[in-house]
Amino acid sequence: MLESERYGEAMELLRFLLQCQGQEERNYEEWRSLLEWLEAAFPYAVRSSDPQGETPEEEQELDEQDMARYLAKTKLEEDSAYPDKLLNRVMNEPLSEATILALEQLSYLDGPQVDQKLTDWLEQARVHPLLQFRALQTLRRRGAQGTVRLRRGQETSLIEIEDVPLTNDDFPVQASQVMERLAEQTEVHEPTLYYFAQELWGQFMMSIYGTSEYRKLMDGEDAQLDIWAGALHQMVSETLNGTRQEEETRTMYGITDGMRFQFEAAYRYLKGFVKSSLLDN
Repeated sequence: MLESERYGEAMELLRFLLQCQGQEERNYEEWRSLLEWLEAAFPYAVRSSDPQGETPEEEQELDEQDMARYLAKTKLEEDSAYPDKLLNRVMNEPLSEATILALEQLSYLDGPQVDQKLTDWLEQARVHPLLQFRALQTLRRRGAQGTVRLRRGQETSLIEIEDVPLTNDDFPVQASQVMERLAEQTEVHEPTLYYFAQELWGQFMMSIYGTSEYRKLMDGEDAQLDIWAGALHQMVSETLNGTRQEEETRTMYGITDGMRFQFEAAYRYLKGFVKSSLLDN
């Protein structure tokens, strides 16, 4: 988060961790010190927990966007080749947080040639699905329009740029309903599991956006949402605790023996995504 200048999100994460119990005291001291440093170094990104001093989310987002736009334009004035350098980083350098940061900076630079180069790259190169989605978001933020034809595994997806979600809240309601089901089982007694599941689910939604599996999930009935919530719970629980308690998980989400095959398929899909995620490359 710090490498990609997401200071507000970093502060929120540290505040969340400080509320969790069961960690060693030195961890809390490190988190506290880092939070204090961030609040002092980047006051414009502070999100107050005081209702009377709270900045509306839209206003704060605008402040951060204005800062990002100012920094990008300043660098462009210093170096006219700056957009090409950012594009080169996105298209040719190893995947990293710096790649995502470059895409965010491209959102604030004018020029139709950037839109065309990004679109051609998405349609012609083999690009990780998560990076594809970030690039689509960049195109939408830049005001680009039209359709992009993407290769997603063994299928081709047609994406309308104007429809690309910019935040998790922009996804269809089914995406949040999966997390609501998981929250009912974990938010109080296993807040750490809920937090990591939320992060994983958000990235997973980005990675499958526009695919047949995505459309199937969005068209799914309640049973389908239960299956995905259970598979997500199972995946994160194994990662954090190192134990597989499939029967217990399926019982939590009302997944019957007749739904077991679909549950296992969803679990494998999530596991495959984790293995191929950007952070593992």
